[in-house]
Amino acid sequence: MQGSLYVSLSSQIALERRLTTLADNVANANTTGFRATEVKFNEVLANTGSTDVSFVDEGQDYLSTANGGLKTTGSALDFAIRGDAWFMIETPTGKMLTRDGRFTLTNTGALVNIDGYPVLDPGEAPIQLDPDGEAPKAGRDGGLTQDGFRRGAIGLFTADFSAGFTRKAPLGIVPTIQPEPVLDEESAGLLQGYIENSNVNAMSEMSKLIIISRAFENISAMTNSTENVFKEAIRTLGSGQ
Repeated sequence: MQGSLYVSLSSQIALERRLTTLADNVANANTTGFRATEVKFNEVLANTGSTDVSFVDEGQDYLSTANGGLKTTGSALDFAIRGDAWFMIETPTGKMLTRDGRFTLTNTGALVNIDGYPVLDPGEAPIQLDPDGEAPKAGRDGGLTQDGFRRGAIGLFTADFSAGFTRKAPLGIVPTIQPEPVLDEESAGLLQGYIENSNVNAMSEMSKLIIISRAFENISAMTNSTENVFKEAIRTLGSGQ
């Protein structure tokens, strides 16, 4: 009987974690460049003597690799990535990856993101353009030219998230494993004049949210029922003594 309580508890912990990620996904369904968080759960077996009891672990987060839809802006400083790659941004707390390509130029010609943090090149150095030059033109490889001269390049980076990652606000991702510059231009490329929408399917995520909320409520009800049976059994055995 106690085994059933432990199984229910493990399920509630797992469902609560999934509810949290789903709620975050729905909240960022309209956030530029947002990548949805999914959770992978594994079965855990425990030997309780006569029987094996199957639990579920707390789950491991991973990022959805689906690309979001493209939105045309026509701005020379808006960029999107097609393929599995990321921009790198320098923040006061360290470097982070993002798919949000809404960039601007400062008065000194520094290319920065919407928060004013420097956008980095393939060598992880800040990008400096001519503030008085024409609007930059970008190639698929990230190269930037102004007035016919190459001024720099926007870095595109690949990342392995299998060892884990940390979110920095909705759009920043810091992988545990160090990212690497893209070497194969066929696998990922830069598009100028576009931004990438969130890859969250709001209707699908809302449906999952409702289903999991109901499952959580059902497990809670089952747990309460089991606890009541357990208490009744103790009372019956106690009175018999």
